[in-house]
Amino acid sequence: MGRLVAIVGRPNVGKSTLFNRLTQTRAAIVDDTSGTTRDRQYGKMEWNGVEMSVVDTGGWVVNSEDIFEGEINKQVHLAIDEADVILFVVDIKNGITDLDDHVAAILRKAKKPVIVVTNKDDNNESIYAEAEFYALGLGQPFSISAINGTGTGDLLDEVVRRLPEGGNNEPDDQLPRFAIVGRPNAGKSSLINALMDEQRNIVTDIAGTTRDSIYSRYNKFGFDFYLVDTAGIRKKNKVNEDVEYYSVLRSIRAIENSDVCILLIDATRGIEAQDANIFSIIQKNRKGLVVLVNKWDIVAEKSQASISTMENAIRERFAPFTDFPIIFGSALTKQRIYKVLETAIEVCKNRQIVIPTSQLNNVMHEAIEAFPPPAIKGKYVKIKYVTMLKGAYTPTFIFFCNLPQWIRDPYKRYLENKIREHWTLTGTPINLFFREK
Repeated sequence: MGRLVAIVGRPNVGKSTLFNRLTQTRAAIVDDTSGTTRDRQYGKMEWNGVEMSVVDTGGWVVNSEDIFEGEINKQVHLAIDEADVILFVVDIKNGITDLDDHVAAILRKAKKPVIVVTNKDDNNESIYAEAEFYALGLGQPFSISAINGTGTGDLLDEVVRRLPEGGNNEPDDQLPRFAIVGRPNAGKSSLINALMDEQRNIVTDIAGTTRDSIYSRYNKFGFDFYLVDTAGIRKKNKVNEDVEYYSVLRSIRAIENSDVCILLIDATRGIEAQDANIFSIIQKNRKGLVVLVNKWDIVAEKSQASISTMENAIRERFAPFTDFPIIFGSALTKQRIYKVLETAIEVCKNRQIVIPTSQLNNVMHEAIEAFPPPAIKGKYVKIKYVTMLKGAYTPTFIFFCNLPQWIRDPYKRYLENKIREHWTLTGTPINLFFREK
């Protein structure tokens, strides 16, 4: 179950430094994608076997020149709405400011675990200043230095302790779970309505706490799966909230609880930064992907050429991962919406592919001989053997070689492309690991 930790606080208290400190621990080891600067605000981490997502609300302040209370208000309210634990960061050197008091007043009313984090305690001398922060009325402050990492271990122990017990409302059957995601106004609700409207009695909702995604069982026309829906569940009690920010927070939940994501792109607006943001969250979570270019019914120019142009633009924007299906349709007229479901089911099957080791080695040895890894500093990398990990959530291949640390990203991409050429892995990310023989 996805657990969400939000970092809030006024500007310039070190929220992003703390965010980087927390998420690096894991990103540095597992995620092979080269750093994308644009998604600084969302990351995954693990502590003592507990996996969680961390969101840095600071990245979303729109008017960074003149930050005013209203903007921070919105972010704090959103964090309260969506997160499981809130880290309220304050600056130990500056003491309590009016803005801190203001944020604390909102947090005290929240029914969520809040931990006060006194940051910038870089030399342990400020430890006595910590006592002042009891005045915020949010319990014991935790003193840390985000820059050099002091105190973050104790803080994370406390976070894990305060996380709600796995409010596990997940359906137990082995049915695939599809999430419909996209930026605001791309047509998520229309698609869900188009799918759900027929005979409502077949659709069952497994609702969890408001916190979690809602699963709707869909079994008609020979389909049987769960739709993970966060599109229109909770009514937005704040009309003026930052819609873009909200949609990312919402999507995180749906994406983490699904197997395949159906990403809606508005045909009339093309690809926008927000689409790329949501795509990068799908990538980080290693989920299957089907792209639906929605509202195709109202596009004037529908030639084969315009389809190709749009397809190329999407693949270019999402590169290096380009092996995913793109469907042009319309939720409103129901054009090709069942094709989307069929494709999502195919992607699910691709995720469960099992390739016999002998076949895998025949193909890959040939590819490696045709184009061996480039020598680095006079060292030659020899890849001896490859095998597929059994029972992994994402197709995972382990290459045994003499110098795993010398294999660079371009060569990894070459190997990945060779695997995709020979076996159908459309729509699913794959993991390549290199181990010393």
